[in-house]
Amino acid sequence: MNINSETLDHCITKVNLSGRMDILGAQAIDMKFTALTSTKKASILVDMSEVSFLASLGMRTLLSSAKALSNRGGCLVLYKPQANVLDVLDTSGVSKLIPVFDDFEEATNYLASHQNG
Repeated sequence: MNINSETLDHCITKVNLSGRMDILGAQAIDMKFTALTSTKKASILVDMSEVSFLASLGMRTLLSSAKALSNRGGCLVLYKPQANVLDVLDTSGVSKLIPVFDDFEEATNYLASHQNG
């Protein structure tokens, strides 16, 4: 599992994930992902387009960071998950708790609109 980040317009942090978010993958990125996404108020777009598999431990990583970020007044969204990963997000109910977008502009507009509210 690989992770890197970049800052976009409107102070949005884009976190790029790639690989399998199984037990080993989630453990490999957990500390860095948590540091990037849940230590301060922020707007986070998590690019899931290169994540080929999502297991329960990976979902826990996403949910715990989204909750911690929300508690700080920030917002986290998931962007462009592959069909099999989206199916897991929908079936598990995660997509009801964390907004999922397939359109980049919609995702960044959503985050920008939630920065002050």
